[in-house]
Amino acid sequence: MSNKFALSSFNMNKPLAILILLAFLVLMLAGCSVSKFIPEGSYLLDNVKIESDNKEIKPSQMNLYVRQKSNAKWFSLVKLPMYIYGASGLDSTKWINRFWRKIGEAPVIYDPVLAEETRSEMEKAVQNMGYMGASVGLQEVSDGNRMKVYYTVRSGEPYVVERLAYDISDAKIADYLAKDPVRAGLYEGMRFDVNVLDAERQRITQYLQNQGYYRFNKDFITYQADTMLNTHKVDLTLKLLPYRRTKEDLPQPHRQYTLRNVNYVLDADFSELSEDALRGLDSISSGGTGVFYKGKPFLRPKVLTDCNYLIPGNLYRNRNVQNTYSALGRLSILKYSNIRFNEVALPGDSTRLDAYIFLSKNKNKALSFEIEGTNSAGDLGAAASVSFTHRNLFKGSEAFTLELRGAYEAVSGLEGYANSHYMEYGIESSLNFPEFMFPFLSSDFKRRIRATSEVSVKYNWQIRPEFERTLAAAAWSYRWTRRGKATHRFDLLDINYIYMPYTSEAFNAYLDRMDQINPLLRHSYEDLFIIRLGYTYTYNSVGGNAINAAKHNSYSIRFNIEESGNLLYGLSKLVHKKPRYGDAYQLANIDFAQYVKMDIDFAKNFVIDERNSLVFHAGLGIACPYGNSKSLPFEKLYFSGGANSVRGWRVRSLGPGSYRGDGNTIDYVNHTGDIKLDLNVEYRTYLFWKLNGAVFIDAGNVWNIRSQGTQTEGVFKFNRFYKQLAVSYGLGIRFDLDFLILRFDGGMKAINPMYTGRDRYPIVSPDFGRDFAFHFAVGYPF
Repeated sequence: MSNKFALSSFNMNKPLAILILLAFLVLMLAGCSVSKFIPEGSYLLDNVKIESDNKEIKPSQMNLYVRQKSNAKWFSLVKLPMYIYGASGLDSTKWINRFWRKIGEAPVIYDPVLAEETRSEMEKAVQNMGYMGASVGLQEVSDGNRMKVYYTVRSGEPYVVERLAYDISDAKIADYLAKDPVRAGLYEGMRFDVNVLDAERQRITQYLQNQGYYRFNKDFITYQADTMLNTHKVDLTLKLLPYRRTKEDLPQPHRQYTLRNVNYVLDADFSELSEDALRGLDSISSGGTGVFYKGKPFLRPKVLTDCNYLIPGNLYRNRNVQNTYSALGRLSILKYSNIRFNEVALPGDSTRLDAYIFLSKNKNKALSFEIEGTNSAGDLGAAASVSFTHRNLFKGSEAFTLELRGAYEAVSGLEGYANSHYMEYGIESSLNFPEFMFPFLSSDFKRRIRATSEVSVKYNWQIRPEFERTLAAAAWSYRWTRRGKATHRFDLLDINYIYMPYTSEAFNAYLDRMDQINPLLRHSYEDLFIIRLGYTYTYNSVGGNAINAAKHNSYSIRFNIEESGNLLYGLSKLVHKKPRYGDAYQLANIDFAQYVKMDIDFAKNFVIDERNSLVFHAGLGIACPYGNSKSLPFEKLYFSGGANSVRGWRVRSLGPGSYRGDGNTIDYVNHTGDIKLDLNVEYRTYLFWKLNGAVFIDAGNVWNIRSQGTQTEGVFKFNRFYKQLAVSYGLGIRFDLDFLILRFDGGMKAINPMYTGRDRYPIVSPDFGRDFAFHFAVGYPF
């Protein structure tokens, strides 16, 4: 059964009339005049173009400084939002006019003042890049009541740093900078780029703040630049100013600060930081750290000290402040945390800091209820779940979750069944620890790993017309994140027991027929143990927020590898050279799976402008059963088609290879494989309001590693796999609700490897009833 994140597809009977109607609507709106909204003597800003005579200065960089841009184009082709607005009349009291204006975009009236500001800002930006003699020209070309604006960048010769010197009178800081391992931001021969100079100021500031210089900021770093007469050479000096708290103070060396006391303050806050302010609170000491609270502390003191990187007696380091914030962020019982410092005035010593870490408590318990609609292969249904969460089970921010789930779906069109239905019942429980839980590990090692641990158990019961299936599982896993962009997950142990209490006569008859075509299929519907371990690595260049990643130039990589049964198989081999019963070794009289599986996904997002982007995706998966298994468990088989794959096919209706199937609706179980390849390209554009559009091309398929009965057309072979790639194209609509994306995609088959001759190329002779598939899903496909 599909879940709410990727609901399957159904065929459309007569979408041609809808497409013709939409095309007619577009043409009609394009004919709507916007002249009535252009004041007399003004111009519609038709286009803005930037040209540069220097390859180092790209027009896309200068787009940031454009103060006024022309109306948006759908797919960079048609200004349809403006024409939609033009369909409204001048009477704003009529609801239909207000509607057109709300979903459209008002014509952009050219403003020469903003154009001049743009030219000036561009010129300053180019000069800051080291082209001190650069100029930017502005040209206005009118055509009737429309205006095209051209900005021309003439960079000239860049200024280059001829000599580089450092004027640092503070001997201690000079020594630190001499030992700086990445002191390569500035060098002789570099272009005199103000942006690079400022970045170096920021880098030095961060470096010194990690060496105890609590009061240091980048304003203490200045540059002196002298140009040689009639040349483009610069003598550059980086100068360090002495410390002054106010302009009236005498200059003095910069001071290094040491931490004196570190105090946690639970569920209390005060504006003035002092020891006197803490006297009204209860306190305990743990690991050299004070814990202040009212009543009873809601966290064990050791949990707090394990999250603390601010050690009394050590130098102040901003890096340790951020590490403490990161560690506290893993505690789900906390609503927020705030770290503040107080300079301590001691006789003859003013370089001490007291740290106060304020923690605000979140709600202990939460109960949530969720209802969702489902749509699997055109069969409608509903699901409901209730979830209970306790965020602080043992006063260590251990998060306990218990979820109950039920689902119902009407099943239609299944051969041999009438008025049947699908039901699913499930219960799942998990306990998450905010640390790396493993015996014999030191606290220092756990702090370096910064991982969370989770133990979970679940039970799932599926009742289909063809069969009943139950799954009991228990797992222990770890998860940790590096720099907010890379996520690691290690499944130390994941035990699954699959039990098939019932299969219908019609399904058994189908498996009997498949014994000649795919004799290994039957093994995917037998009782089975899966005892696996695995590792998953995920990286996103702009962080983990998928919606945020879609708005920036970014790329993501996901790699997964898992294995099952190798240890059990080795132990079984030591005890018995051959299986005692049948062809496979058993655990508790039940076969166990043995396989290795690997997946890799790559996606690249190119932002054309703030309204248009182009996304490429490639995914490859390979799984190999061996030893104790003749075929993969059904849950581990690959399938193609559906909302996140080749969208011209319904889910589980494509492949393997050029296998066509027997037309039986139960045959979806046979459209699986051991190898999967997906290739996708998608052009995304902003339409209006919360709507976005997409045009896409998909290619891919699944294959088997070895021949299975008479189904030889599904076996992967290097000399023919590229000929078996299925290709589709289509359009999509996305509702961007900020917190989630609702996606509707319609795909058409372009190349169908399951057929030969004319039917192999439906792009030439399309049949909408045969070749069209509609998909609804939540989130982007990649």
